[in-house]
Amino acid sequence: MSQQPGLDELTPVKPRTTPEIIADRLREQIVSGAFAPGSRMVEPQLATRLGVSRGPVREALQRLVQEGLLTNIPNRGVFVVELDAADITDIYTARRAIEREAATLLHRGKSQTHLDRLAAVVEEMRSLAGRGDSRLIAEQDLAFHSALVDAAESPRLSKMFTTLLAETRICLAGLMDFYPEQSLLVAEHQHLLALIQGDDERALLDAVDAHLDSAVRDLTRTDEA
Repeated sequence: MSQQPGLDELTPVKPRTTPEIIADRLREQIVSGAFAPGSRMVEPQLATRLGVSRGPVREALQRLVQEGLLTNIPNRGVFVVELDAADITDIYTARRAIEREAATLLHRGKSQTHLDRLAAVVEEMRSLAGRGDSRLIAEQDLAFHSALVDAAESPRLSKMFTTLLAETRICLAGLMDFYPEQSLLVAEHQHLLALIQGDDERALLDAVDAHLDSAVRDLTRTDEA
């Protein structure tokens, strides 16, 4: 009996547990700003709202504590993390280490698949510029950096970056009114892509540093204000 065309492209579906689903929903609400920094996550209320028992909610909250999005304060409860200027600087210090390595590997390897992915993200960012929706541009901004890290093809780097990305979204949630002018942001990412495709590795790494430094200045200025 011949095998139906297309079956080779299918992979097994990994069942998702209830705590995973709850964690995903809460994560989305936290990074969108729906749950503001410092908000208490009340387990019984969440369980009632989600229509589940408290057990999976408790497990989901612990997952998010491990990710750094929530903090567990003894005798007080679980709260959405509040990031100050020192936290923001630390997040971007960690991002710098990961993204410089990823940029170096892609620059040297010149994987066309990964370069095409980055080019597609930049083009989408360009097409969205001018619509006045900073959140859409911010998502494409983060999509570019996610694609860059994925290009390293290192599961551990990608896993570490996932947590940093969630924390970055919390930072950016308060930056929408101060977000860089969209055409300039597009130009920055076009420049990064051109340097990745080019021959000057030092210029590329300097540009990565400058890009992340600029974000830290914007975020910490907002924090201080």
